[in-house]
Amino acid sequence: MGVSDVTPSVPVVTLWDWLPAAFDPVLIVIAVWFGWKADQFGKVLIVGLAAFGVSVMVSWAISSLGLPWIAPVRPDALTLFPVRWIAAMLWAIGAYTARRVARR
Repeated sequence: MGVSDVTPSVPVVTLWDWLPAAFDPVLIVIAVWFGWKADQFGKVLIVGLAAFGVSVMVSWAISSLGLPWIAPVRPDALTLFPVRWIAAMLWAIGAYTARRVARR
């Protein structure tokens, strides 16, 4: 069996693996709360980044204690940082937009 006979294995990540990262309760609460409070769009980007960072730290702490969590951060699980970051931005932008619409 030569090198040409070996096929590469591509990791398959299904939608069901992505959803818990996007719907992390800590991420949602922080992004929506501070996104609602933001008075400028530039602050929303900072809020999204902060929500991402805090949610990863909280998820890591909970996972380190051995407690079950919807979106664990540990070496043997998918962390999906890009999904978490994009979700944090979307939650914060959604809350910011909802507040601006509610003010009218």
